[in-house]
Amino acid sequence: MKLLNQSNRRGDLSILISVVAVSIFGLVMVYSASYYQAEITYGDKFFYFKKQLIGLVLGVISMIITAKIDYKAVNKLKYVLIIISIVLLALVLTPLGVENYGARRWLKVGPITIQPSEIAKFAFAVFCAGYFSKDPTRTKRFLGILPVLLIGGVLCILIMLEPNMSITVCVGALMLVMLFAGGVKKRYLFMIVIPVLIALPLLIILEPYRLKRLMAFINPWASPKGEGYQLLQSLYALGSGGLFGVGIFNSRQKLRFLPFAESDFILSVIGEEWGFIGTLLLFLVLFFIVIRGFKIALKCSNFFGFLLGIGIVTVFAVQVLVNALVVTGSIPPTGLPLPLISSGNTSLIVFMSAFGLLYSISKDGENV
Repeated sequence: MKLLNQSNRRGDLSILISVVAVSIFGLVMVYSASYYQAEITYGDKFFYFKKQLIGLVLGVISMIITAKIDYKAVNKLKYVLIIISIVLLALVLTPLGVENYGARRWLKVGPITIQPSEIAKFAFAVFCAGYFSKDPTRTKRFLGILPVLLIGGVLCILIMLEPNMSITVCVGALMLVMLFAGGVKKRYLFMIVIPVLIALPLLIILEPYRLKRLMAFINPWASPKGEGYQLLQSLYALGSGGLFGVGIFNSRQKLRFLPFAESDFILSVIGEEWGFIGTLLLFLVLFFIVIRGFKIALKCSNFFGFLLGIGIVTVFAVQVLVNALVVTGSIPPTGLPLPLISSGNTSLIVFMSAFGLLYSISKDGENV
């Protein structure tokens, strides 16, 4: 890929600085949330910390690379990226897929484990941006948006089969936002949204585990040692934090009370150790990243860059929102990591790479 021609133009460094700062904070919190469990399970309290550190280093390197390339060159890879994503998602459902806790969401290649759904989200954003930017009038015709609907549908089905309802929701939300940003007619959006709203209750009813999670969300105290256990432990952690928290590394819920404390429910540990004030400050930084990201997209002088920027920030914003709502018991429990913070190398590397592209986009716009 070629480097930016306007090498003398500086992008929005605040995005890169904020992303790296949040990722370093995430590294610290992964250690805090995991060291007790890691020492018992692996005999090494730095087990998750070292994995996350490798992801952070690779993420920074990939972010530097994507920040230096011309984001327009990514447009040429839209079909390659989406085909690779579909193939990887399909392979997950074969014996090559790795199953954990009843879900088959990972591929293991030697010592490396990757989660294809994390890659698929951004590949879909690149595809939508490239497809609509080639001919913006495509959003005015139903046949014009049909390829996006078909590709998005295929991704959602493959991810749903893992099963992974949370990432499916993210991809679905991304598709709707990309259609809206591309200028699709309102009646087409209604034609898409209404069947989805009808299908969601059916998907919950058809899968017993989803129905159990819904019941646990409605009344977690009805099954405090069953489906409601995780949510109750999360609420205990958040409640224990009070205004200023119990102090860094002093969480009690991570002592094998709160499942997935280092990944999907790391926000609970943050709330317990840093309190309401510390959690609020974290979300102010995350909110800054989202607002700054949308401003970069809106100021971009290129339609592909505008759509790609919208897609990148949408994925980040949706995941942050859904994770926060789950942890606080505002929506039914579902497994979704907190971007840049939760344990998981694939997610961290892919998000940091995407934000590198967002920085590249910021070079091709007005001063934001």
